[in-house]
Amino acid sequence: MFTLNIEGTEKQYKEKVRLLDLIDDPARDYFIALVNNRMRELHYEVDYDATVEFLNTEHPEAIHVYEASMRYLIAMAFHNLYPEFEFKFNYSISRSVFCHILNLEQRGELGRIIDELREEMKRLVEADLPIRRYEMDKDEAVEFYKKHGYDDKLDVIKYRPEDVVHFYECDGYLNYMYSLMVPSTGYLKEFTLRAYPPGFVFQYPRAETGGKIPPFVDAPIYGRTLREANRWVEMIEANTIAKMNRHAESERIVDFVQMNEAKHNQMLSEIGQRVKENSGDVRLIAIAGPSSSGKTTFSNRLRVELMTQGMNPVMISLDDYYLDRDQIEPDENGHIDLEHINTLDIDLFNQNMLDLIQGKEVKIPNFDFMTKKRSGYKKLQITANNPIIIEGIHALNETLTELIPKHQKFKIFISPQLQLNIDYHNPISITNLRLLRRIVRDKKFRNAPASKTIGMWGSVRKGEFKWIYPHQEGADYIFNSSLAYELCVMKKYALDTLMEIPRDSEHFITANRLIKFLKYFKDVDDTYVPNNSLLREFIGGSCF
Repeated sequence: MFTLNIEGTEKQYKEKVRLLDLIDDPARDYFIALVNNRMRELHYEVDYDATVEFLNTEHPEAIHVYEASMRYLIAMAFHNLYPEFEFKFNYSISRSVFCHILNLEQRGELGRIIDELREEMKRLVEADLPIRRYEMDKDEAVEFYKKHGYDDKLDVIKYRPEDVVHFYECDGYLNYMYSLMVPSTGYLKEFTLRAYPPGFVFQYPRAETGGKIPPFVDAPIYGRTLREANRWVEMIEANTIAKMNRHAESERIVDFVQMNEAKHNQMLSEIGQRVKENSGDVRLIAIAGPSSSGKTTFSNRLRVELMTQGMNPVMISLDDYYLDRDQIEPDENGHIDLEHINTLDIDLFNQNMLDLIQGKEVKIPNFDFMTKKRSGYKKLQITANNPIIIEGIHALNETLTELIPKHQKFKIFISPQLQLNIDYHNPISITNLRLLRRIVRDKKFRNAPASKTIGMWGSVRKGEFKWIYPHQEGADYIFNSSLAYELCVMKKYALDTLMEIPRDSEHFITANRLIKFLKYFKDVDDTYVPNNSLLREFIGGSCF
């Protein structure tokens, strides 16, 4: 006899029971479950005392399972219809996943292929085929990959620390997406496919939109930088973990690190040249990007770059334009959203920037974060050779600088756009890269445990979708702040703090998911990292 606490209701059972059989609602809103705070698939059988919580697409961890299962479904549809095609998944614009058909020769065939894939996926969903998990030992898996020509999966298996390899089988099709899966194809009803040559993007329900598929918003500027990022890692042979690890194990790792840093130098030089060429117009340089993009180091390196172009830039902190805390109106729940643009003195900032550009002497406020009030002012006057650099969550928002003519502004969106895969069917999330950067930085500089960083990440992401991403397409330049080698360096810092999270913590699931893919990376000693690298902002030792 054992007791299960299911969504707050206790029930006793004499024999083991499948999680699927505990769900009263036949509408199939649930995709995964927590059993004593451990993620379990709905096929899992319980025969011990446990607390059970079922998760739907409003929960971010259920979304990870749904998205991975969607990749499996698409791969299975390719296998059934076009076994000769090679394809690669990457995270893409508008919260979608891009499927790049690598050996598509006739672009004109893309529309027909997508239509047929969509119909095959619908057929598989309607057939409600079970998806079963089982294990092979490494030797068996190697032979399976060799037989089917999965060279990318074969490359990474040698870095797998476990002695067994997991697979999922559905109607004779085998694959593994480094994730738990939904119980059957019938759970994957909600998706869209959209042509995006040389492939297509698929969308799926998202937790931040209440389990709904968000509207597709094209982002041609950001999309172009993602393609450029993909071409870069292909050129330097670092687009999969196995290829990156070969660099890490090489005696020439220092050359590889410096090559990546030189790429950042090249982009900074491009920005400097563009600002110099338009120095008669550009007076305000605005920098924004999501959390842990490396904005602080980037701003300092840009300042130095502009100095080499003969300019003498000044940096002004948006933080100094916070309103006194008692001047900020709370929301309908009595809470103060410190990320809201209305927490800034927008009128004063606009006027100060306009006056500075016109050559007037200005009193710049100073905000005291201890007292949460403005503590005084400092005088500032600039010349035509002093471009102003501002950096912050709202820097690209036109409301903040609406008094400044557009031709006098140069907007930069910064974000890591790492195009790295475990294998071709399993991309590494850019969002997870930023989360790992923040976990490492918070531990290093604030002695904050990973659990605290993970706990606030949902709120951080909510603010990004509200205040940052809507303005990225208005940027004059998008700076890719990723470094192909960075996870090899951050691994040791991140693992230590992630492993401190106890199994009964609500954040253990996220931590465990991050740990699983970090273990594949070989270490790169951080002594190879230059002291002006953007990576130093997170691991420490920055000259800035």
